[in-house]
Amino acid sequence: MIFTMAVKVSDKKLKLVEELGVLYEQSGMQPAAARILALLLVSDKTELTFDEIYETLKMSKSAASNALNFLLTTDKVEYMTQPGERRRYFRCKLPSLKDGVQKALAGMDAFNVLLKKVLDQRPAGTREFNATLEETTQYLDFMKDELPALFQKWEKRRK
Repeated sequence: MIFTMAVKVSDKKLKLVEELGVLYEQSGMQPAAARILALLLVSDKTELTFDEIYETLKMSKSAASNALNFLLTTDKVEYMTQPGERRRYFRCKLPSLKDGVQKALAGMDAFNVLLKKVLDQRPAGTREFNATLEETTQYLDFMKDELPALFQKWEKRRK
């Protein structure tokens, strides 16, 4: 008799895990970590054990372990234990999603500062390239100016 710890996840939800995983991958996350984070968001159970994770996603223990360590160190996932049990239960750190957006915005601003330095040293003979680069910096400036107001509007709506 084979005992499996896989979590029951519908085909529809597994497809959503894959879609979300691909999106996380496109933002630079490792494939295994992307699927684990997606599973923790999509699963009906909000806390999953290591065995449940790797068996549900049909990945090796090594890949799951490395991915979970990455997610823990990047503060996207946390774990807790249950009294009397040695197993760890992993869950998505939902506040980190909002924090991640804030960090991305800060990174976008730092990137824009560097783009402006690049633009300052560009030769005048590359007008089309320079114009596109300048338009990009203007767009990023616009986003930096407008996003705080949108964030405040959202905060007011929540209250």
